[in-house]
Amino acid sequence: MKPSRRQLFGYAGAAAAGAAVTGSAVVALDKEPPASPPVSRLISPYGDHQPGIVATSPRHGELVAFTLLPGTDKAALARLMRLWSADIVALGNGRAAPGDTAPELAVANVALTTTVGFGPRVFALTGSKPAGLDDLPVMRHDRLQPAWSGGDLLILVGADDELSVVHAVRRLVADAKPFATPAWRQTGFWNSTGPDGQPVTGRNLFGQVDGTGNPVVGTPEFNETVWSPDGGTTLVVRRIKLNLDTWDELTRSEQERAIGRKLSTGAPLTGTAEHDELDLEARAADGHQLIAANAHARLSHHSENDGRRIFRKGLNYVHDTGTNRESGLIFLSYQADVAGQFLPLLTRLDAADALNEWTTTIGSAVFAIPPGFQPGGWIGQHLL
Repeated sequence: MKPSRRQLFGYAGAAAAGAAVTGSAVVALDKEPPASPPVSRLISPYGDHQPGIVATSPRHGELVAFTLLPGTDKAALARLMRLWSADIVALGNGRAAPGDTAPELAVANVALTTTVGFGPRVFALTGSKPAGLDDLPVMRHDRLQPAWSGGDLLILVGADDELSVVHAVRRLVADAKPFATPAWRQTGFWNSTGPDGQPVTGRNLFGQVDGTGNPVVGTPEFNETVWSPDGGTTLVVRRIKLNLDTWDELTRSEQERAIGRKLSTGAPLTGTAEHDELDLEARAADGHQLIAANAHARLSHHSENDGRRIFRKGLNYVHDTGTNRESGLIFLSYQADVAGQFLPLLTRLDAADALNEWTTTIGSAVFAIPPGFQPGGWIGQHLL
């Protein structure tokens, strides 16, 4: 049936009304308040300390250790530090580094940080090695591989996105070419952001909340733990292979007993929230300790180590070799004194830690981390 003239006018009126409503909606949307500007993720490269130390563990990170070339003396090393410092300032601010062949890859607001470290051999050039900065002894459970151990120099680059990390490392390695050659590279990832966007303690590949016992950044306890008198610190890098297959064979309660904490929240087995203090005296009805004598949380707790603390960070890693996959943790420990703080703790864990059954350290390196620098200065200037 053909519509009448009245129906045709009705359809037209409805269409016009619809257009009017649509137009009103567009106008209303135009009047919505503008979105809040994005939070800056730029971390200043300047400061009394290198900023990557206290920054949240990056989503993506890469460590590169270098071996100094035979002709690199103290003056040559100083030239490299000036080059690297210029790179760090430019890339950290989202600008192309000097001589950058891919300037479009330098972007801002990705929380890019670069931390530089000196291995023991550097101090053979300067004649002023910090006390306690020696290669760690090989532990009973270690199976160290040269491919992941030692080094004369270190760069640790982290950022929100992997492309920025890869690009920054590429520039730093290129500038180091006349002075040093890469000895090893390690890449990893971490997640320190909760579903609501708020910072959280990240998890390792065991599913464990990792780093709960750290001293709080900026507190006297933190400063005493981390900073040496000159404003620097030391860094221990340990590449720890995790046997996820045998770990997955355990029940959840067995995993929690080995750790001494609940997997769900990171709370100690004697508490309900992640940052509850461990009650190392608590016992169950049958008399056994709620936090076992060999639990990782007990053995690493400062009260069990004469008050010694470290500031631990880390990156998860996955390394594929053909059809095989190796998974683990790049363990990073900052402390003022390796021999006085880290080594006693490591010795204690190596002797009795329940997690030794599922972990194997395959790489180890120690570096002095010099203080930060200010505009016009450069990394290691006080030393070189």
